Amino acid sequence: MKTSRLLLLALALGAGSHLTAAEDWQNSPWGPEDTLGAINRLSPELVLEAASLIRTGKTYALGVETGPDTPAVPPRHFKMTILQPGDGTATPLGENRVTGNDDMMITWLGIGSQIDGLGHVGVDHVYYNGFHASDFVTPTGLSKLGTHELPPIVTRGVLLDMTRHFDMDPLPVGKAFNRSEIKAAAEAQDVVLREGDVVLFHTGWQALATSDPERFMSGEPGLGLDGARYLAELGVVAIGADTWALEVIPHEEPTMAFPVHAELLAKNGIYILENMNTAELAADEGWEFLFVLGQPKFVGAVQTVINPVAIR
Repeated sequence: MKTSRLLLLALALGAGSHLTAAEDWQNSPWGPEDTLGAINRLSPELVLEAASLIRTGKTYALGVETGPDTPAVPPRHFKMTILQPGDGTATPLGENRVTGNDDMMITWLGIGSQIDGLGHVGVDHVYYNGFHASDFVTPTGLSKLGTHELPPIVTRGVLLDMTRHFDMDPLPVGKAFNRSEIKAAAEAQDVVLREGDVVLFHTGWQALATSDPERFMSGEPGLGLDGARYLAELGVVAIGADTWALEVIPHEEPTMAFPVHAELLAKNGIYILENMNTAELAADEGWEFLFVLGQPKFVGAVQTVINPVAIR
């Protein structure tokens, strides 16, 4: 039994009462050893249903290019070194004189388009399902909640175009959208959000990553805390946007730090997808699609660079 659960049990027995509502989030509905969170909502039936959305066969790369100029939260950075350079000076191999190149990257995995795993953000060192950092965080990788444990995420994807809803492109820094705005945007696009969905938001913000990276990192429009709770109530699997942190920055409540991250990852086991390339999908009014993600299997990773695919 996890140390955090033993502590909670002792407190509950000592007080002669049940766990408080504030502690309920530390208990996964999928059991005390669950490490997958909302991915448990996926099923072969949902895959088949989502596959029926394919009408044109057009595919959309939802990942952005990642390189040395990719804006990222400091000190995150990207560096690539090419080894065995094929510039005409390397020694050929064998009688057939084979030459080639290899590469080595020194990079943070939380850069560019990425999935935040459930070990990324916790509350007072307690993470999804009550796992305490001391139970699973090591300098060489996470022993639980690593992104390498995730199965493919294949399900129905929904894109909500918030630039249409607010009639602004891009949305300004600090512009939040919550329950009422999400409901209104979905109704205007004639889509119904369902359990097991991956929900993406188009804000127009990603265009600034190349045209004005300083402004891009100065803050962002995004999901508010009430909106995160609404989507959690619906039972979605993952939520993403064309912004670098998904949630609105500056935060709605200035005294809080990344409240949407804590709400989704730690308290609900819902994955976060950042820096999604939603522009082409929005231009084509691709509101519903088959969402496919098979993330790299880097053992113990907290988060990882991804390139999901939308298929219409």
